[in-house]
Amino acid sequence: MKAGVIVPQGWTGEYSGVAPVDAWRRTVETAREADRLGFDSIWLFDHFHTVPEPTDELTFEAYTSLSALAALTSRVRVGQIVTCAAYRNPALVAKMVSTLDTISGGRAELGIGAGWKQEEWAAYGYDFPPTRERLAFLEESLEIITRMFAPGHATYRGKRASVAGAINLPKPIQQPRLPIMVGGNGPEVTWRLAARFADELNLDGMSPDEIPEALEVIASRCEEIGREPSTLPVSAHVFWKALEEAPSRAGLLAKYREAGVSRVMTLVREAARDPAEAIARFRDDALDAGAELDAVASDAQRPMQPVGPGETTARR
Repeated sequence: MKAGVIVPQGWTGEYSGVAPVDAWRRTVETAREADRLGFDSIWLFDHFHTVPEPTDELTFEAYTSLSALAALTSRVRVGQIVTCAAYRNPALVAKMVSTLDTISGGRAELGIGAGWKQEEWAAYGYDFPPTRERLAFLEESLEIITRMFAPGHATYRGKRASVAGAINLPKPIQQPRLPIMVGGNGPEVTWRLAARFADELNLDGMSPDEIPEALEVIASRCEEIGREPSTLPVSAHVFWKALEEAPSRAGLLAKYREAGVSRVMTLVREAARDPAEAIARFRDDALDAGAELDAVASDAQRPMQPVGPGETTARR
């Protein structure tokens, strides 16, 4: 089992009272520490307002932030957990993620789902259709994105979105393609879409006890279309509250590994206060849980990189 870090960005109120420039410095430091300490990946939520209720507190936008973090790290994979398909034209999403893959040197992943946070949709001027329609748009988005990642021009005509000879250059660096991670817990539609289109399925907040039964259903979704189930890894977004309230963080992570997930991702919320200490503690927990982490890179081998106005530091 691999382990990824969801980097603080303010969505859960973790940057309440923190000035934006100071918050961004902590976000950068968290990402660099995750890179330095051997974590598999870093992630950001694709949300605009705080949760559970919108408050007048900062929330960094996912794609612009990930582009900056990709340029300030060297090893970790970078992705969204997960993109709301309807927030952006799907062809534009493919273009943005392809560019992110070049910026990162081939480390980008596309996490994508149907979306759910209704008040956020309304506040930003998006219609909030029923679940069935949101899932239908996710399907058309996946049709378009996979065509945009493939060689040549992309053409697809759907009821909700279309492309006509769209040119997507540069293509993603990664071959045979940039990994697509479909996120969601819906066994009827979302898991079938993952079986058809995804390189990974991410379960959102599901407990370890629920995982084995879910894996059986997911395997059946693959078998429905003749796909070998082992070719669709299943990861888990572990809610930060569940991790903080667990008697043992390492014990909870170990349960996910024992249940059969390929990767866990969680918000290390305390990194908003002390990034270096928080990521070091989480690394210890992940290792105790049996997670696979890469060898620690030497700071001496890292070039100097800017952190904020007038500052530089070793890329750690």
